[in-house]
Amino acid sequence: MSSSCPQCGWPRVDGAHCPRCGVDVARYRADMAAVSAVATPAVAPATPPATPMDAAPAAPADARVIAPMAAGALPPAGFWIRAGALLIDLVCVTAAEMAFGFVMGALAEDRLAAAASRAFRFLASPCYFVFLHWARGQTLGKMAFHIRVVSRDGGPLSFGQAALRHLGSWLSAAILGIGYLVAAFRADKRALHDLIAGTRVEHVT
Repeated sequence: MSSSCPQCGWPRVDGAHCPRCGVDVARYRADMAAVSAVATPAVAPATPPATPMDAAPAAPADARVIAPMAAGALPPAGFWIRAGALLIDLVCVTAAEMAFGFVMGALAEDRLAAAASRAFRFLASPCYFVFLHWARGQTLGKMAFHIRVVSRDGGPLSFGQAALRHLGSWLSAAILGIGYLVAAFRADKRALHDLIAGTRVEHVT
C-alpha cells in the first residue's frame, strides 16, 4: 500500500525510500517521533502548596530543545569528495562541449559552427547543473560519489534554489575559489553557494 513521503510530500511511495528525495520513510518517521517525544515536557507530580516560611524562589525553567538540522539528516559530504564529484562534472561538460563543436564543425560553415559552439558553451554548464540538481539533487559526479544536494531542511531543491546555487558557485569560483574552500572549514561542510541558496550536500545511504 502506497503512502506519501513525510519529508517532501511526494504523493506515492511504494517502497522503503521516497523516489523523489530518497529519504528512508520509516527512519524519518521514527526520528520525527523521537524528536517530538524529547520536545514534550514531562508532567511533574503534584506537590502540596508551600507555606510562606518554606517557600523559595522558583528557578526559571529552560524548556528549550535543540533539535537536529533535519530529522534523520544524513552526514554531510566533505570537501574532497565534493571536489572529486565536481571534477567529474567538469569533465562531462567539457566533453559535451567538444563533441558539439566537432559535430557543428563537420556539418556547418565555420562562422555558424563557431557561433553555435559559443552558445552551447554558455548554456551547457547552467543547464547541466541547474536541471540535474532540481530534478534529482545529483549530477553525474555526485551520483558516482553517492552524494546529493538537498535543501537546508532535507527536502528536494526548488528550481529557484538550484538556479541560485549555480549562480552562487560562480561567485565561489570568482573569489579565487575561496567560496569552495569554506566547506573545508565548516562543521556542516557547506560552501558559500550552499549558504547563499539554503542548501547542503549529504551522503546518500
